[in-house]
Amino acid sequence: MAKKGGLGRGLDALFTDNAQQPGSAVEIRISEIEPNRMQPRREFDPEMLRELSESIKLHGILQPLLLRPMRDGYQIVAGERRWRAARMAGLESVPAMIKELDDAQTMEIALIENLQREDLNPLEEAEGYRTLMEKYGMTQEQAALRVGKSRSAVANAVRLLALPDSLLEMLRESRISAGHARTLLGFEDKEEQRKAAELAAQGISVRELERLSMRKKNEEQPRRRRSPGLRPAFYSEVELSLSKALGRKVRVMQGRNKGILEMDFYSAEDLQALANRFYDPEED
Repeated sequence: MAKKGGLGRGLDALFTDNAQQPGSAVEIRISEIEPNRMQPRREFDPEMLRELSESIKLHGILQPLLLRPMRDGYQIVAGERRWRAARMAGLESVPAMIKELDDAQTMEIALIENLQREDLNPLEEAEGYRTLMEKYGMTQEQAALRVGKSRSAVANAVRLLALPDSLLEMLRESRISAGHARTLLGFEDKEEQRKAAELAAQGISVRELERLSMRKKNEEQPRRRRSPGLRPAFYSEVELSLSKALGRKVRVMQGRNKGILEMDFYSAEDLQALANRFYDPEED
């Protein structure tokens, strides 16, 4: 049954046009389409939009947009960049596929499309995962499965959101990389973290930033946890190796007769996943 009210050509036209070709694209007026405010992608490069607009003028839109019907028109599920470029090119309508989708499905598809195209910056990607988990109740494992990523990749992405807003803005503006940002999480002192971020923005490598983080941790360790003399470089190398392998901050503290190994976790689910990595059922 067709929906009533405010849809222009809408679903009535869709059913007519698709009577013999189910699932084919239809032309929808640009004025009837609105972007999705929950779209994970926030930044659109003006120059790339201009180039796409020129291409559309010459060749048209080669891949239809995916839209979902709303009360007063249609909302973009996938294809906002094409829609923006089509407006710049002066088009009055665009080819589109129409599909009934709920909010969670819309967010999931939009995130997947952008991840597949590598269109998201690290912060947009992290915010997209957080939305899937917090707004739609997915676990890290479920979110990872839906978008075709590993659970650790999702966990590492979401960790970035723990940075202060000023550093998140540097990440959004690509002044620092995701690798830099993850390393900055290892600085417990906020002022040292800010200074390290400035060094990253000036071009220091991730590896150099990791070494700086290790040095700062060693300086901040209580003296009772250190044995006399210099800390062997071996401990710092182990920290770096374990941090990369486990996708989390790891600290090795040297004591007088024993040492302490500490590692971060970010949720009960993350702790369970970490425990599973160390569990050997053959030992039972």
